[in-house]
Amino acid sequence: MQAHKLKLSILLLGLAVAAVPALPAAGIAAGAPAAAFSLPAAAGDTVNLADLKGQVVLINFWASWCGPCRQEMPILDQLYKKYRAAGFTLLGVNVEPKSGDALSFLKGTPVSFPILFDTQSKVSTLYEVTGMPSTVIVDRKGTIRYIHHGYKPGDEGEYLDQIRSLMRE
Repeated sequence: MQAHKLKLSILLLGLAVAAVPALPAAGIAAGAPAAAFSLPAAAGDTVNLADLKGQVVLINFWASWCGPCRQEMPILDQLYKKYRAAGFTLLGVNVEPKSGDALSFLKGTPVSFPILFDTQSKVSTLYEVTGMPSTVIVDRKGTIRYIHHGYKPGDEGEYLDQIRSLMRE
């Protein structure tokens, strides 16, 4: 009798689980709120994404060993310098376990935008970064509007169009 009750309980449990509607997969997508994070910066302070609400924010995940990242850095710095006074900011999120590698690279390729360190990959995991570089553009309300994977020369034109469009909103 006990075995029968156990089988019935397992069957009912299975039916109950099957009746629960599938939840959408968590993750980032255009139109979703940008996940909040706070990371230490090369400048010694801590940068909190929530503090940047009201600005258009480009978050660029990069590594010093990544060729396309190295190629993209000076171009991103030009974008930052040109549009920061108009309500645009750029966050360079280095994903390497040792921030010293990033700092060594930046000695030869200095940038004026904030460099943040995600040494434990918490934020890159939160943003589902699977390759370098990865770029997320967030609007003034804190909503993800554009996601870019990788970099090839000319992509900056698309970034620029998207940034200008968001700044006009």
